[in-house]
Amino acid sequence: MIYKIVKYGDPILEKLCEPVTQFDTPDLKQLVTDMFETMYAHKGVGLAAPQVGLPMRLTVIDCSAGEDETQRVVLINPEITALEGSQIGEEGCLSIPGFRENVKRAAKATVQAHDVAGAAFELTGEELLARAIQHETDHLNGILFLTHLSLLKRDIIRRKIRKLVKAGEWS
Repeated sequence: MIYKIVKYGDPILEKLCEPVTQFDTPDLKQLVTDMFETMYAHKGVGLAAPQVGLPMRLTVIDCSAGEDETQRVVLINPEITALEGSQIGEEGCLSIPGFRENVKRAAKATVQAHDVAGAAFELTGEELLARAIQHETDHLNGILFLTHLSLLKRDIIRRKIRKLVKAGEWS
Protein backbone atom coordinates (compact mmCIF):
# COMPACT_ATOMS: atom_id res chain seq x y z
CA MET A 1 0.00 0.00 0.00
CA ILE A 2 1.30 3.43 -0.89
CA TYR A 3 0.70 6.00 1.83
CA LYS A 4 -0.03 9.67 1.28
CA ILE A 5 2.98 11.73 2.35
CA VAL A 6 2.28 14.21 5.14
CA LYS A 7 3.37 17.69 4.06
CA TYR A 8 5.05 20.53 5.91
CA GLY A 9 2.55 22.32 8.09
CA ASP A 10 1.12 19.16 9.63
CA PRO A 11 1.98 19.21 13.37
CA ILE A 12 2.98 15.50 13.41
CA LEU A 13 6.17 16.43 11.54
CA GLU A 14 7.41 18.54 14.44
CA LYS A 15 6.64 16.16 17.31
CA LEU A 16 8.91 13.73 19.11
CA CYS A 17 7.93 10.20 18.07
CA GLU A 18 7.16 7.34 20.46
CA PRO A 19 9.44 4.29 20.69
CA VAL A 20 8.32 1.07 19.05
CA THR A 21 7.67 -1.56 21.74
CA GLN A 22 6.16 -4.44 19.73
CA PHE A 23 8.56 -6.14 17.34
CA ASP A 24 8.25 -9.04 14.90
CA THR A 25 4.52 -8.54 14.34
CA PRO A 26 2.70 -8.93 11.03
CA ASP A 27 1.54 -5.28 11.30
CA LEU A 28 5.08 -3.97 11.77
CA LYS A 29 6.41 -6.07 8.89
CA GLN A 30 3.60 -4.83 6.63
CA LEU A 31 4.22 -1.23 7.67
CA VAL A 32 7.91 -1.53 6.75
CA THR A 33 7.00 -3.06 3.36
CA ASP A 34 4.47 -0.29 2.73
CA MET A 35 6.94 2.41 3.76
CA PHE A 36 9.55 1.14 1.29
CA GLU A 37 6.86 0.99 -1.42
CA THR A 38 5.76 4.55 -0.57
CA MET A 39 9.34 5.84 -0.54
CA TYR A 40 10.09 4.29 -3.94
CA ALA A 41 6.82 5.61 -5.42
CA HIS A 42 7.84 9.13 -4.38
CA LYS A 43 11.47 8.67 -5.49
CA GLY A 44 12.99 9.15 -2.05
CA VAL A 45 16.00 7.56 -0.38
CA GLY A 46 14.51 7.72 3.13
CA LEU A 47 11.11 7.86 4.78
CA ALA A 48 10.22 8.25 8.44
CA ALA A 49 6.97 7.07 10.03
CA PRO A 50 5.72 10.59 10.87
CA GLN A 51 5.86 11.37 7.14
CA VAL A 52 3.05 8.85 6.68
CA GLY A 53 1.16 10.11 9.73
CA LEU A 54 2.49 7.66 12.33
CA PRO A 55 4.26 9.14 15.40
CA MET A 56 6.60 6.17 15.91
CA ARG A 57 10.39 5.86 15.88
CA LEU A 58 10.72 3.95 12.61
CA THR A 59 12.45 4.88 9.39
CA VAL A 60 13.43 3.15 6.16
CA ILE A 61 16.40 4.09 3.97
CA ASP A 62 17.67 2.89 0.60
CA CYS A 63 20.39 5.01 -0.98
CA SER A 64 20.14 2.93 -4.17
CA ALA A 65 16.50 4.06 -4.65
CA GLY A 66 15.40 0.45 -5.08
CA GLU A 67 18.22 -0.63 -7.40
CA ASP A 68 20.07 -2.79 -4.83
CA GLU A 69 18.03 -4.68 -2.25
CA THR A 70 21.11 -5.14 -0.05
CA GLN A 71 21.10 -1.39 0.64
CA ARG A 72 17.68 -1.43 2.30
CA VAL A 73 17.95 -0.30 5.92
CA VAL A 74 15.24 -0.35 8.58
CA LEU A 75 15.98 1.67 11.71
CA ILE A 76 13.64 1.20 14.66
CA ASN A 77 14.21 3.35 17.75
CA PRO A 78 17.47 4.71 16.28
CA GLU A 79 19.92 6.71 18.35
CA ILE A 80 22.89 8.38 16.70
CA THR A 81 25.94 7.55 18.81
CA ALA A 82 28.77 9.16 16.83
CA LEU A 83 29.22 11.83 14.16
CA GLU A 84 32.50 12.53 12.36
CA GLY A 85 33.69 15.05 9.81
CA SER A 86 31.43 17.25 7.76
CA GLN A 87 29.88 17.43 4.32
CA ILE A 88 27.72 19.96 2.57
CA GLY A 89 25.23 18.62 0.08
CA GLU A 90 21.85 19.20 -1.42
CA GLU A 91 18.99 17.87 0.63
CA GLY A 92 15.29 17.63 0.00
CA CYS A 93 12.38 16.09 1.83
CA LEU A 94 9.33 14.19 0.64
CA SER A 95 7.27 16.26 3.12
CA ILE A 96 8.55 19.51 1.60
CA PRO A 97 8.31 18.70 -2.12
CA GLY A 98 9.88 21.05 -4.62
CA PHE A 99 12.42 22.55 -2.24
CA ARG A 100 16.08 21.55 -2.07
CA GLU A 101 18.92 23.32 -0.29
CA ASN A 102 22.51 22.66 0.71
CA VAL A 103 22.72 21.37 4.29
CA LYS A 104 25.82 20.77 6.39
CA ARG A 105 25.85 17.32 7.99
CA ALA A 106 28.44 14.97 9.44
CA ALA A 107 30.26 12.94 6.78
CA LYS A 108 30.07 9.78 8.89
CA ALA A 109 27.27 8.76 11.24
CA THR A 110 26.96 5.77 13.56
CA VAL A 111 23.54 4.73 14.76
CA GLN A 112 22.28 2.08 17.17
CA ALA A 113 18.84 0.73 16.34
CA HIS A 114 16.65 -2.37 16.22
CA ASP A 115 15.49 -4.33 13.21
CA VAL A 116 11.93 -5.54 12.58
CA ALA A 117 12.55 -8.66 14.69
CA GLY A 118 13.75 -6.48 17.59
CA ALA A 119 17.44 -7.37 17.33
CA ALA A 120 19.75 -4.52 18.27
CA PHE A 121 22.47 -3.54 15.79
CA GLU A 122 24.91 -0.76 15.01
CA LEU A 123 25.38 0.78 11.58
CA THR A 124 27.94 3.31 10.37
CA GLY A 125 27.21 5.20 7.19
CA GLU A 126 29.29 7.60 5.15
CA GLU A 127 28.37 10.30 2.65
CA LEU A 128 24.76 9.80 1.39
CA LEU A 129 23.94 7.08 3.93
CA ALA A 130 25.29 9.27 6.75
CA ARG A 131 23.15 12.16 5.47
CA ALA A 132 20.05 9.93 5.26
CA ILE A 133 20.59 8.53 8.78
CA GLN A 134 20.82 12.07 10.17
CA HIS A 135 17.88 13.42 8.13
CA GLU A 136 15.54 10.53 9.00
CA THR A 137 16.54 10.46 12.68
CA ASP A 138 15.83 14.20 12.78
CA HIS A 139 12.29 13.42 11.56
CA LEU A 140 11.77 11.09 14.53
CA ASN A 141 12.80 13.95 16.82
CA GLY A 142 10.42 16.43 15.19
CA ILE A 143 13.18 18.25 13.30
CA LEU A 144 12.89 19.14 9.62
CA PHE A 145 15.83 19.89 7.34
CA LEU A 146 14.65 23.51 7.23
CA THR A 147 16.00 23.84 10.79
CA HIS A 148 19.52 23.41 9.38
CA LEU A 149 19.13 26.35 6.98
CA SER A 150 19.83 30.01 7.61
CA LEU A 151 16.91 32.02 8.96
CA LEU A 152 16.68 33.85 5.63
CA LYS A 153 16.47 30.67 3.50
CA ARG A 154 14.00 29.13 5.96
CA ASP A 155 11.80 32.24 5.83
CA ILE A 156 11.86 32.34 2.01
CA ILE A 157 10.75 28.69 1.80
CA ARG A 158 8.02 29.20 4.42
CA ARG A 159 6.68 32.22 2.50
CA LYS A 160 6.63 30.24 -0.75
CA ILE A 161 4.77 27.40 0.99
CA ARG A 162 2.22 29.86 2.45
CA LYS A 163 1.57 31.12 -1.10
CA LEU A 164 1.11 27.53 -2.31
CA VAL A 165 -1.31 26.86 0.58
CA LYS A 166 -3.28 30.03 -0.24
CA ALA A 167 -3.46 28.98 -3.91
CA GLY A 168 -4.71 25.51 -2.90
CA GLU A 169 -1.59 23.83 -4.28
CA TRP A 170 -0.26 22.45 -0.98
CA SER A 171 -2.36 19.70 0.53
